[in-house]
Amino acid sequence: QVQLVESGGGLVQSGESLKLSCVGSEYSFTGDIISWHRQAPEKAREWIATLWPGGATMYTPSVKGRFTLSRDDAKNTMYLQLDSLKSEDTAVYSCQRTGDDGTTWGKGTQVTVSS
Repeated sequence: QVQLVESGGGLVQSGESLKLSCVGSEYSFTGDIISWHRQAPEKAREWIATLWPGGATMYTPSVKGRFTLSRDDAKNTMYLQLDSLKSEDTAVYSCQRTGDDGTTWGKGTQVTVSS
């Protein structure tokens, strides 16, 4: 069973950057659609970005130009680079992959941005 484990979260100040990683245990993301989502306290989970196998990407407007989604299939890892962070970016960030066998979620990593 595929397991996804996120890392890289933490506490930063407004304007700073973080790079989140999501590793698939004994699994390659090749051919999968990969995405990141986030959930702020007392709010519904929000889709952030998706990267398709062909390289096309899509971002929610609030992060476009500040966040970058990438993948390294050789390392079974996807990344989310977060730049110019704002206090409203504070949330638990989770990765997701979708393939022919279904969808898998990671448990998330906390990102806290202080103003």
